[in-house]
Amino acid sequence: MVAVLLVLALGSTALPASGAAAASVRTAAATPGCGKAPALTSGTHTIQSGGKNRSFILRIPDGYDRNRAYRLVFGFHWLGGTSTDVATGRTVETGTWAYYGLQRLANNSAIFVAPQGLNNGWANAGGEDVTFVDDMIKRIDAGLCVDTTQRFALGFSYGAAMSYALACSRATVFRAVAVQSGGQLSGCGAGTQPIAYLGVHGLRDSVLGISGGRTMRDRFVRNNGCTPQNPPEPAQGSLTHRVTTYSGCRAGYPVAWAAFDEGHIAAPQDGAGGDSGSRTWLPGEVWKFFTQFQNSTPSPGTSACRISHTGSGWSTGLTSNITLTNTGPTAIDGWSLVFTLPGGQAITSGWNADYSPGSGRVTARNVSHNATIAPGASVDIGFQATHTGDTTSPNSYTLNGTACAVTGVR
Repeated sequence: MVAVLLVLALGSTALPASGAAAASVRTAAATPGCGKAPALTSGTHTIQSGGKNRSFILRIPDGYDRNRAYRLVFGFHWLGGTSTDVATGRTVETGTWAYYGLQRLANNSAIFVAPQGLNNGWANAGGEDVTFVDDMIKRIDAGLCVDTTQRFALGFSYGAAMSYALACSRATVFRAVAVQSGGQLSGCGAGTQPIAYLGVHGLRDSVLGISGGRTMRDRFVRNNGCTPQNPPEPAQGSLTHRVTTYSGCRAGYPVAWAAFDEGHIAAPQDGAGGDSGSRTWLPGEVWKFFTQFQNSTPSPGTSACRISHTGSGWSTGLTSNITLTNTGPTAIDGWSLVFTLPGGQAITSGWNADYSPGSGRVTARNVSHNATIAPGASVDIGFQATHTGDTTSPNSYTLNGTACAVTGVR
């Protein structure tokens, strides 16, 4: 049983929210890997990220269809756990608990990723683990067909803390997170944008107390515009769980909270103590929360936004002028444009948008005067940056979770 191992973990993950809040339909977008023979296979892969060798285990659906855009689910391990533990589920009940029990429920409808943390944890020093996630997404998007509006993250304990860090810093990249028995251990960069959030915590958690889980949840209650409340929780000694879906949340950004009468465990069950991969209610709740966000099937090459560039470079610097056009049928009300700068580039100043961070995977957010983009309309933004030899422009952009068509790349 994994109870002994997991009770020692420091971290957090997510759990179920039963009851699906109304979800707005995002325009689905396909990745460059769509329509091509898969460039990745199931198994362990190694990449360079932040100057370090990092690894992850990939699980591609049986009968993979190159023309179908799949959900992408990241499962983060707990302190002292490994990517193998998540990918095989061997620490609870092998065969029922792979990827926190979601692989079985997905029935070959999702691509799963189990990243390996440094020192078997997710300290995220200087944001390096978030950068690792960025680099994995870039690799997977290039090699497989993924729906960019259907990325999800979950984990237990330290793995939950990492999922929470992504909710804070990559709200426009991930559609939803599930944070189970977590704490704010991996940081929370930015942390002001909405994202669908499912939190779960044990009433008697002596490792990461439930009060911390409530505080983490309440950040996204605010971000998502939900009506604040103190959700009802089960009585101690009842060995039951209770799930509350918040009311008043912004369309497409539900918050759900599941409290259960147990301690710091990953697979709680009603009516009995300890972990049980075959009897826990958790995977079903998480999968229901994730799959409420349905889209039309993405078609390779389609998008609801277009990016065009002009700019110039010199010995140590460059300028980049970006025109963002809304090619969709409805107005965009509030936008975040995500792109990755080539290595060695760092933004020193910008205009008509707020840029953060200044290098790596950058998010450009609207300012007050250009928050709304009508159908067919455009906004012009730009920045000045230093470089160490590479003056090329990013070749991919994501607007509010949707990949944009790109022209005029320098």
